Amino acid sequence: MRLFLAIIIAIFAMCQQRASGQGFVTVEGNRFMLGGDSYHYLGANYWYGMQLAAAGPSGERERLRAELDQLQALGVTNLRIMGSSEGPEGSPWSVQPSLQPRPGEYREEVWDGLDYLLAEMAKRDMKAVVCLNNFWPWSGGMAQYYHWFRPHKPIPYPPPAEGGSWLSYMLYSARFYRCRPARQAYEQHLRQLLARSNRYTGLPYVQDPTIMAWQLANEPRGMLHPWRYRAWIRKSARLIKSIDPNHLVSLGSEGNTSTPTGNNFRRDHRYADIDYTTLHIWVQNWGWYDPLQAEKTYPTAIAKARNYLDSHLQQAERLRKPLVLEEFGLARDQGSYEPSAPTHWRDRYYGDLFAYAHEKAAAGSALAGCNFWAWSGLGRPREAGGLWQAGDPLIGDPPHEHQGWYGVYSDDASTLSIIRHYAAAMARMCGSTGPGG
Repeated sequence: MRLFLAIIIAIFAMCQQRASGQGFVTVEGNRFMLGGDSYHYLGANYWYGMQLAAAGPSGERERLRAELDQLQALGVTNLRIMGSSEGPEGSPWSVQPSLQPRPGEYREEVWDGLDYLLAEMAKRDMKAVVCLNNFWPWSGGMAQYYHWFRPHKPIPYPPPAEGGSWLSYMLYSARFYRCRPARQAYEQHLRQLLARSNRYTGLPYVQDPTIMAWQLANEPRGMLHPWRYRAWIRKSARLIKSIDPNHLVSLGSEGNTSTPTGNNFRRDHRYADIDYTTLHIWVQNWGWYDPLQAEKTYPTAIAKARNYLDSHLQQAERLRKPLVLEEFGLARDQGSYEPSAPTHWRDRYYGDLFAYAHEKAAAGSALAGCNFWAWSGLGRPREAGGLWQAGDPLIGDPPHEHQGWYGVYSDDASTLSIIRHYAAAMARMCGSTGPGG
């Protein structure tokens, strides 16, 4: 009788989970599946959610709830968030407070923020892609891990740091792959995270269906160490799967960028424990688009963006894995950082890329979702175009970027209208099993 009751309770729980949309996302071939149906989505990058939800004085939970409510009302069902940040207090160009100020030491109020964020997302039937490291300095990341164990080699921060060099920083950050203590500290963070239970829901993280995927890092680049880089991908993904078989694992790659980075999309994503593929498109950062010459440069920029998406989509289909366009954005008109500046070209770009992604998904391709960069919500920069300092409002532009560059605000009405339209279009595809479904 006890066994019978346990089975009935388990079945009831599974039905409730499916009804609420809170089952685990899985992969079948080149499709995401949820509750027995295909799963497509339009999502947002919400990297600062953990810090905004922190239990300490840096947190703003009322703002967090309001922003999640607005995203839900827009139809945004997937958020790419950070589940890591490293470095001591006062680290330049990095969000504060960090989760891990020293190797293996954690700020419980920031852990609590991740718990709270996931619990609030669960209430709104949202899914989280949780990023666990960073090639760039705005959350500490690989450079900080390396510096912890090789402190005699200071971090050569990139621009806007005085005298900063992107190449010098990238070569430094990639040393992470060849530094065993740094990699071991990262692996210990994975174990620590996967062993945690959410204090608000009581669910162990490994049993929480709000989490769609664990992501190894944000935009990792192999640089001069491509074989060490791929060994790290393989080992890290395998470690996560050995502890948590319930969740998907992704890499967080931007793809095959126009300049050599030691990356190879097909090789980087070929491992069995990497469940789906990702790419990022940055038309302004890569020199394809100039906001001061928008009429002249936009046609070429959108054509290159579509070609970039197409080339990676073809490779994803050869790999038989879903593809997510998980970062793209554009500056306000004339490159302005003012929150009140118009967004004509951004709106056009969002509409063009969302439409193209929807077209590819509707045709039955491996394109399964897209996340715009980035949600700024109710936050506004202390100084438009200035650089973030501890205590400033958190917005979509990370600390090493000029504030107000790419973020989407809660009152960007024309942009929000486009997001709402295509979020609904992607949602209508959920459950489709073939072209035009």
